[in-house]
Amino acid sequence: MEIRIRQAVRKDCPRLMELVRELAVYEKAPNEVTVTEQHFEESGFGEHPVWWALVACTDAPLDPGKEIIIGFALWYIRYSTWKGQVMYLEDLNVTDSMRGYGAGKLLFEALIETARQRGFKRIIWQVLDWNEPALNFYRKFDTAFDAGWINCSLEL
Repeated sequence: MEIRIRQAVRKDCPRLMELVRELAVYEKAPNEVTVTEQHFEESGFGEHPVWWALVACTDAPLDPGKEIIIGFALWYIRYSTWKGQVMYLEDLNVTDSMRGYGAGKLLFEALIETARQRGFKRIIWQVLDWNEPALNFYRKFDTAFDAGWINCSLEL
């Protein structure tokens, strides 16, 4: 199977939202996805985008030449007063049936290259402490896990 990585485009948004919902189910929070598809699309492809994404694609098994998105990595710019602009990886997900074919590795490597090209000195993200497959995946990249910080949020 040939897996290609490319920049997401506006028409990818419905499939990206499907993958976001799939990830929320996996993370045991299916009701937490409240963003509308319109807001999602406008936030990534409107006049002032706030997120960017890479997608992993392959040919549809029964329809050669028809591309299907099997995974994505969505990121945005976060500012560090110590480091300047850094890449924040919001989500990386490969649809369950396509895991194990290398799409995640290709996405993450393309993400690293994107960060380097943009001059970022760091990529940061969160991973759930019970998500052993994800933890093991990130360990392959010599990831530093920082247990010294507590995540905080304020719902508005």
